[in-house]
Amino acid sequence: MDERAEQRAAGRSVDRPLLGLAVGGVLAVVAWGVWTPELVSSVGESGLDWVITTFGWLFVVAANAFLVLTFVLALSRFGTIRLGAETERPEFTTLAWIAMMFSAGMGIGLVFFAVAEPIQHYASPPPATGTEPETGAAASVAMQFTLFHWTLHPWAIYAVVALALAYSTFRKGRENRISAVFRPVLGSRADGTIGRMIDLLSVFATVFGSATSLGLGALQVAAGLNRVAGIPSGRAVELVVIGALTLAFVVSAFSGLYRGIKWLSTTNVVLAVLLMLFVFVVGPTVYVLDVLPASIGDYLSNLIFMSTRTGAFSEPSWLGSWTVFYWAWWISWAPFVGTFIARISRGRTVRQFLIGVLLVPSGASVVWFAVLGGSALRVQANGDADLVAETAAGTEEALFGLLEALPLGALTSVLAIVLVTLYFVTSADSASLVLASLTSRGALRPRRVIVVTWGVLIGGTAAVLLLAGGLSAFQQATIMVALPFVVVMLGLAMSLVKEMLQDPAVRARPPHRHGLADALHHARSTKEEDPHARLTKDEEE
Repeated sequence: MDERAEQRAAGRSVDRPLLGLAVGGVLAVVAWGVWTPELVSSVGESGLDWVITTFGWLFVVAANAFLVLTFVLALSRFGTIRLGAETERPEFTTLAWIAMMFSAGMGIGLVFFAVAEPIQHYASPPPATGTEPETGAAASVAMQFTLFHWTLHPWAIYAVVALALAYSTFRKGRENRISAVFRPVLGSRADGTIGRMIDLLSVFATVFGSATSLGLGALQVAAGLNRVAGIPSGRAVELVVIGALTLAFVVSAFSGLYRGIKWLSTTNVVLAVLLMLFVFVVGPTVYVLDVLPASIGDYLSNLIFMSTRTGAFSEPSWLGSWTVFYWAWWISWAPFVGTFIARISRGRTVRQFLIGVLLVPSGASVVWFAVLGGSALRVQANGDADLVAETAAGTEEALFGLLEALPLGALTSVLAIVLVTLYFVTSADSASLVLASLTSRGALRPRRVIVVTWGVLIGGTAAVLLLAGGLSAFQQATIMVALPFVVVMLGLAMSLVKEMLQDPAVRARPPHRHGLADALHHARSTKEEDPHARLTKDEEE
């Protein structure tokens, strides 16, 4: 089927009741925020306190469950299942696949928090650690908690949703929507009212999770323009930035997945690597090399301690501002990122998929934070810049404070602005594509007018949250929207496992032939092949 035929099919597949409910609900929130931003802020604060106090434990337990599940599926006989027909091969090259996955997953957040989070933990360490602020021990704690929030757990959350969707869509031939994954447990009800409610929750989670990221991007672009061009930062400038970047997204959306998102995602990765290499070379290179293994060791050795902390024996407000916020943010992004990763992962085996989704972005995040976060800690400790004060003035200022403390600060600040801008467009592009697919009965190429409509609504939601309180409003909206969706995700994981247990590829293979040794064998043999190549005789066996 050519692209025009797919567009016509997508037009016929639009789920009008779901689309109407979803668009109406988002417009109602936008209108509420425009007319009474103070009330939105007040409701958000009260709701956030209630969610953290009552359900903080649920986010902690769920995130750990998803991480364990991904390792079990990757290292067991389930790993041999192919996401598609047995003769299919990956649609995209590994580099393009990783670039798109990484850009959609947490691009803006990585730039926004690269310096800010390590510096904030350095100045005010997590209460449960009993660490003195601004000491060597505080630097160690800062890096280990930063890696904890940005590596294995978030990508495990994404991987579970993405795997369930890819398996349901490409292995079982169902529509590319969240509710379709529930057919093994809900039966025909997955296509009725219950299924629509699941998809509606997925849409709301995607809109507010994406709006949070785009709002952070607007804050940082505005801060960068103030530094580089002297444009005073403020709500008006931030709103103009959101409007301009949303317009840029509309242009990108009309170019399609293969040209727009693929090209921008690859450009994002190249620019991010250039910025990171520059900081590594001109910054405290030796210190960064020391930070890299030390922070990995601290993170892994304290993983269980950090993963199981709740508000019972530590300060709940800190947990809500950091760990619970992050877990909620990743969960709210999961339908968007999961749907998008599933869309670009056809033809890979479950093991290839999980190793790629879980370990490659996590490894890249470790290096990213070691270079930028480690450099920031060294600059602060040496007194070359007061990044603690910069971050206290505004989290979005932290990165530019580091860059200005290094050579060619003005040039690299411009590069950072361009990087955030492209991440903004890529994230909006990807999220809008997913939202259009969710409201078009899972169409892989939904109508572009619906894609653009969702992009504009995401931009509008980001603008409203900015008016309602900036960063704190983003955190409040993210956590509250993620609460119902975490229940959906737990049900989705159960449905996935139930159906995979009945997969012919699993039932035909004895368990003793699969394990860690088999996983390592498959990891060594994941090189790209022609998409139309047939299986070899050994693979068939």
